[in-house]
This record gives sequence, structure tokens and C-alpha cells, in this order.
Amino acid sequence: MSAVRIFVPVDAAAQSVGANEVAAAIAREAAQRGIAIELVRNGSRGMFWLEPLVEVETATGRMAYGPVAPDDVASLFDAGFLAGGTHPLGHGLTAAIPYFAKQERLSFARCGVIDPLDLADYEAHGGLAGLHRALTMQPQDVVAEITDSGLRGRGGAGFPTGIKWQTALEQPAGQKYVCANADEGDSGTFADRMLMEGDPFSLIEGMAIAGHAIGADTGYIYIRSEYPHAVATMHRAAAIWHDAAPSPFRIEIRVGGGAYICGEESAMLESLEGKRGQVRAKPPIPAISGLFGKPTVVNNVLTLAAVGDIMAKGAAHYRDFGMGRSRGTQAFQLAGDVARGGLVEKAFGVTLRELVEDFGGGTRSGKPLRAVQAGGPLGAYIPASALDVAMDYEALAAAGAMLGHGGIVLFNDSVDMAKMARFAFEFCAIESCGKCTPCRIGAVRGREVMDKVIAGEDRASNLALVEDLCEIMTDGSLCAMGGLTPMPVLSALRHFPEDFGRE
Repeated sequence: MSAVRIFVPVDAAAQSVGANEVAAAIAREAAQRGIAIELVRNGSRGMFWLEPLVEVETATGRMAYGPVAPDDVASLFDAGFLAGGTHPLGHGLTAAIPYFAKQERLSFARCGVIDPLDLADYEAHGGLAGLHRALTMQPQDVVAEITDSGLRGRGGAGFPTGIKWQTALEQPAGQKYVCANADEGDSGTFADRMLMEGDPFSLIEGMAIAGHAIGADTGYIYIRSEYPHAVATMHRAAAIWHDAAPSPFRIEIRVGGGAYICGEESAMLESLEGKRGQVRAKPPIPAISGLFGKPTVVNNVLTLAAVGDIMAKGAAHYRDFGMGRSRGTQAFQLAGDVARGGLVEKAFGVTLRELVEDFGGGTRSGKPLRAVQAGGPLGAYIPASALDVAMDYEALAAAGAMLGHGGIVLFNDSVDMAKMARFAFEFCAIESCGKCTPCRIGAVRGREVMDKVIAGEDRASNLALVEDLCEIMTDGSLCAMGGLTPMPVLSALRHFPEDFGRE
């Protein structure tokens, strides 16, 4: 009789709630009962409210049980969970859980399914097909395929990926680089981490394809220091990739120092060169003069993770998902006061209400929802009355908001929006690289003026000053750090004037 395969996530979120202890308890219980099992440490499926989620491979499919604690393990064995037996923690087939079944998983299709560090498992589930096809094509044809797919940068700016690659390809032959920006610092976001820990080869494959497309033989993955599990996994994945040699593309892992500003591509390049992370003036853009002055493609993790699927299935397949100029899927991340927090991969066009209510289940506290912040700490606050907006780059921009990295943070009716506006200034003041005056000084002055507003001191004139500061920061800042800080401030003022003493 073959060993039963049991899956327990190695994802950091699952580990934080006891996944390692659950895995150890399952191994002990099986040994005591003389049962042969194969324990696979997979990535997370992204249903964090069910973690640790234990899955068992049965004849009818993988059965899900969660959230499992070590003390639950004996009862799971007693209930015959190795054959999919009924248990109070059972959810039936994982693929049939509504939260999961209603998604459109392209980039995260393997996450939670495979052993993250088994290259053969990766290939058995469709991995490397895109690379193999790309290597049979001319670089210009690969760039054309990515352009035709409509893929846009998932780091927040939404810049067309094909145009960036085309610019780098057109530079004279010589040393070029591909850089993956994994400095995921937005509040409520975890998609990059989840993918690096659950399907690291998808990132490496995307980088290798990008390298072939622009003529680069070396890539760097810049990971935030707060992600030790992702750093360790990517180091191991890179070593496995180099040993297997599916392509001559070389990968180097670099760890950031904890600066939010290094999520901006030029500041990241400065850090990679061993310098202080400060924003560079543009032009030149990195695709012309980037890392060490060489042509460099800088893409977000989720952008690169989509590349393999596009090349394997063709541009049209990817383009069929989404709406308008926003093609393909986006990994939305639900956090804050949410009943069912986790990752939802859906085609662009899904409404914020669907994500918050249908997937997220509303607030975990049971209190009324007051606001949702989309797009990270520099994103707009959207009132509960405006949740029917489509999650699409242009639709959100028209509503005075932005998609950012896909983070969605819920706030109940206890939130003080004047304090949240103050936090936006404070965050910018702390994280600014200090290179430009509007950001460096404007954020500090904004925080000081908001303190006066909150204290009830001459609110009318101080709020007018806040709006003036926001205009200066928006128009005069060197990068999006200072340029977007006014977005949460002004959206809070516009939608929640009562918290600022306005009628």
C-alpha cells in the first residue's frame, strides 16, 4: 500500500499559526499508528483564515481540513481523514471551497499544489513550458508576445511590460540585467511573499524568459529583509535552478535593509549597487541606463510570474481575462478587519464589493464597514457606499483611487479618518529618502498641521494648509512616495469630512 500524501503549508503565514507543530504532530501520530505517509510542505492556498490548512490526497481529490491545531491531529486520524473522512474541521474537496472555486488562478495556479522546491513537480504542473517555447523564438517575437498579452506592471504603476522590454531590447548588445522587485512593503500585501515561498520557480522562469527577450544573462531578486522564509526559499530555488540548468540565465538573491523607498525601482537599483536607497532623477530610465549603468528591466514579482503562463499558452489566452486596458488577472490581498483574509486571484473587472463581501465576508469584528484602503499606505480610502467600483486601473483612477499592488485593507466604524490622514504624512516622513524637498519637508509639515487639526486648533485655516501641502507634494515630488501621499489624505477629507470638524 502506497503512502498517503498529506500537505501542510510551509508558508510563513501558516507557520505563524502553528503549521510546523501540526506537521510534526501528524508525523508522530502516523508513526505511532504504523501508518505510512508522505508529508509534503507545500505553499499556502491563500485562505489564511483556515490556516494551518491540512490537505489529504484521496482518490476523489485533495480534501481540506482546517484550521488544524496539534491537539486536533489524533481526532483527524480517528475520523479516517487519510481517506477523506468526515470531521468538524473538514471542508470537503479543496477545489470546491467557494472562496477558492470562484477564483481564476493563473499566476497562482501551482501555489499550494506543488512542493515549492521540487523542479520536477513544477514541470509536471506546467512549469518550464513557457521557457522552452521562448527559447525557440527570436527575442523580438518574445517581446511581441508579451506586448500582445496586454501584461502591465503589477507593482502599482501599471506600465505596459512589453514596452519596457522593447526599450531594453533596442539598446546595444552587451551586459544587460533583469531585476525582480520583491521589496513588498505595502500594508496588507503578501502576494509576492506567498508566491516566492509557494512557487519560486515561476518567478525564476519569468526572469529567464525576460533575459532571453532582452539579451540579459543575469538577474537579481531584491527581497525585503522582513521576509526571511522567502529569502531562504529563493536561495534554495536558485541553487536548484542552476544545478538543473534549464537555461543559462543566472540568478542572484539580494536582501534589502528595510527601507520602504527601495520598492521604487531606481532606489532599489541604488541599493543593489551598494549605495543608500535614494530615488534617481529620470531620464534616463532603467531600461536604458539601470543597474551599474547598463540596460535593465525592473519588474515586480507578480509581473514576472505571469510571463511563463503567457508564453506557454499564448498572448490571446491571457488577454481573454480582464477588461479595457487591464488584461489578465490580479492577485488581490484582503487584510485588516476582514472575516476571511487571504489572497484572491481574479480577472480585472471584479468589483471591490465582490472582493470585500463575497470573498472577504465583511468585517471579522462584526462592526459596520466604514472604509477600505486600496493600493497600500499611499492608496485612497474608499467609503463603504462606493464599493461597486471595478478593480481596474482606469476605473479606479477615475474614482480617485488606485490599484497599487492589489492590497485591500478593511476598516470598521471605529476608525478615525483624521488620524489615518495624519498617519499618511507620518509614514511618508519616516520612509522618505530625503532627496526632494516636497516629500522630505512636506510630509513633516503635513503631520504637524494634522496634529493641530486633530487638536481642534484653527481647523479651517489648517485644513486649507493641508490641501496646499498636498498640491505641492503631488506636483513637485521626485517619485510616487511624496507624489501619492496626498491621495489617502485628500480621500479621507473628501469622504469623511466629519472626522476633520467639517460639516
